[in-house]
Amino acid sequence: MTRPIIVWLRRDLRLADNRAIIRAASAGAPVIPLFILDDATPGKWRAGGAGRWWLHHSLDSLDKDLHALGSRLVLARGKSIEVLPKLAAECDAAAVFASRAYEPWAGELEYELRERLADSGTEFRRFAGTLLFEPEAVKTKDGGPFKVYTPFWRAATAAVEIPAPEPPPQSLMAPREWPASDQLASWSLLPEHPDWAAGMRESWTPGENGAKKRLSAFLSSSLASYGEDRNRPDREATSRLSPHLAFGEISPATIWHAAAAALRRQPKRRAGYDVFCKELVWREFSYHLLSHFPAFPEQPFRPEFTRFPWNDAPGLLRAWQRGKTGYPIVDAGMRELWHTGFMHNRVRMIVASFLVKDLAVPWQAGEAWFWNTLVDADLANNAVSWQWVAGCGADAAPYFRVFNPVLQGAKFDPQGAYVRRWVPELARLPDDRIHKPWEASPMELRAAGIDLGRTYPHPVVDHSEARDRALAAFKALKG
Repeated sequence: MTRPIIVWLRRDLRLADNRAIIRAASAGAPVIPLFILDDATPGKWRAGGAGRWWLHHSLDSLDKDLHALGSRLVLARGKSIEVLPKLAAECDAAAVFASRAYEPWAGELEYELRERLADSGTEFRRFAGTLLFEPEAVKTKDGGPFKVYTPFWRAATAAVEIPAPEPPPQSLMAPREWPASDQLASWSLLPEHPDWAAGMRESWTPGENGAKKRLSAFLSSSLASYGEDRNRPDREATSRLSPHLAFGEISPATIWHAAAAALRRQPKRRAGYDVFCKELVWREFSYHLLSHFPAFPEQPFRPEFTRFPWNDAPGLLRAWQRGKTGYPIVDAGMRELWHTGFMHNRVRMIVASFLVKDLAVPWQAGEAWFWNTLVDADLANNAVSWQWVAGCGADAAPYFRVFNPVLQGAKFDPQGAYVRRWVPELARLPDDRIHKPWEASPMELRAAGIDLGRTYPHPVVDHSEARDRALAAFKALKG
């Protein structure tokens, strides 16, 4: 029998438009799909709590899909650099196929694996497909990386053709004998907090089929108005595809071409389509930066920000994490995050600005909390977006841009529906007080059943004063 091919899966947990699986299937050899739970290699950036919940269900879904093709998913735990060569030797594998990864540790790992596998006569082949554009494919005129989004968008979309997605294989040849596999339940990926898990179960359907349904629903109902409504957390207007993308349950090329097809069917969707595509390419820009500047998740891109006088106040960080800052739009976002493992993108910007600029808590603390609690936790997007809000990243928001949580709430949640959903103790306040309950009269508070300081906290800081302090501190860095 022909020697088997191991397909090493990481954040490409799908069958459609997965070149590693498709090429292995077409090679006429047995295929062994493999996932390794490697918590050691990424170190502090191993999957967080919400990500592990998603991973459990995504792997379970993929295994079911593989069984439909006459195959199965093999699970192993340990360092990839040790597990993969050992398994390849046990199976006498002819090759290991994998989709390329871009985290700071991934390139070195892939290089070392290639060398170790070659020593035992096993080929290592790496395929693109996790991104629309490979990071080195988009260059400035002098051949360097882009540091500003808009010219990156123009160069990428003008110079690089995005291949059409490939259909999944119809079958996978099984090996004569399957290698030993862990049981998924033995990994204990599901969080111990039952309420958190319940909220995520209510909100999501992990897996490739869930991703397809999410994309279809978005294109049919929300693409046309996406440009206008995407900033409204009180509306179901965003794609919510980010966790499916983060785990590779759908390829960005599939989304790109499906959106283009939807536009051809209904040209009036052009405005929403253009904005949506730019959001997809922002993800590409984040990976472009991470690939060229691997310290992005740890260090400010602008080195002067290492001198910023951060506030080491654990009480403020805890109030922010628990959604008890006294600013309703901030608290709503943090509670949505804890319950569902997700937060609306506009609200992410508001809560991030509040943490960094109102509370003067280091952006890395927010990045770490998001990493643990987001189902769509993605190293590149998380790091680049936090640095963007903090003002210390590439193409960052200017330091003097400080989101006013009251004005942001009033503008993007004008009737307070989002706040009322996630901060129900404020639900009976009138619309003109829902984002600033401290301005409600004693009569309004009594009528709403609110005892400020007891049933809902007073603001942990005065925004105007905090803004002035932040501006002075940021300005000092420029001096």
